[in-house]
Amino acid sequence: MLVGFSLGGEEGLLPIRETPLLILVGLTGVGKSTLVEALGLPRLPDRRELVDLYVLPRYGAKPPIPREVRFQLTRRFREEFPGGVAEVLARGFVEPRFPLLFDGLRGEAEVAYALEHLPKALFVVLQAREATRLKRLLSRQDAFDRVELRPEERAELEALAEGVLSPEELEEALALAPWEEVLAKLKIVAEEKRNYDPLGPLRLLENHPQALILDTERLSLSEEVEAVKGFLRQLGL
Repeated sequence: MLVGFSLGGEEGLLPIRETPLLILVGLTGVGKSTLVEALGLPRLPDRRELVDLYVLPRYGAKPPIPREVRFQLTRRFREEFPGGVAEVLARGFVEPRFPLLFDGLRGEAEVAYALEHLPKALFVVLQAREATRLKRLLSRQDAFDRVELRPEERAELEALAEGVLSPEELEEALALAPWEEVLAKLKIVAEEKRNYDPLGPLRLLENHPQALILDTERLSLSEEVEAVKGFLRQLGL
C-alpha cells in the first residue's frame, strides 16, 4: 500500500521525523524492490519517485532521462544538499501508518543525515557484489536502466569493468547478454560505485542497534523477510 507523502504540512499528515520508518539502504541490484514487495508493509514513494518529483525539476529535467544524466543531476543536488535524498525525505509529512517502509537511501552521507534527522528510523542494509548486481540488472529488463550508447563503445567495456568486475566475471556477464546491454548495465554499476561507496553505510550501521545487515547473495528471499520481521519484533514494532 502506497502512503501519501508531501513537503507541506497538510491536515492529517505527520512530520516524518516523528514517524517510525524502516529504510532500505543499498545500490541498484541488491534486491530492495524484491524485498519491498515481499514485506507488504505500507510504503512511501520510493527514491526514484522523490528524485522525479523534487530533484529533477530543480534542474529543469523530467523523466524519462538516461541513468547517467540522473547520476549527474543527483550528484549536483548532493553538492548543494549533502544529505541528498535523505534531506528530501526528512522534510516530508506522511499519513500515520506504522511502520512505514522507504526504498531507499544510498551512501554514507545520506545514511548519516538520516541518523541525525530521523530519530525513529530503522535501517536494513542490503549487500551484494558488483558482479551479482550486474547479473540482476541484466535479467530485470527495466526501462529505467536505459543509458545512451555509441556504436564504438565496445572498446571501453574492459576499461569500465576494471576495478568493478574480474575478467572472469565480465566474461560471465557477456555470456548472459549482448555486449551493448552488458555495457549499458555495467555503466550503472560502475557509476554508482563512483558516486556511493558501497562500504560507507556499513561504517555507520554495522553493529548499530537501529540497523540490520542482510547479505542478499547468501540469504533466500524468505530468510530476508523473516530476518526483517524478527528485527521489528525485537524492537517492539
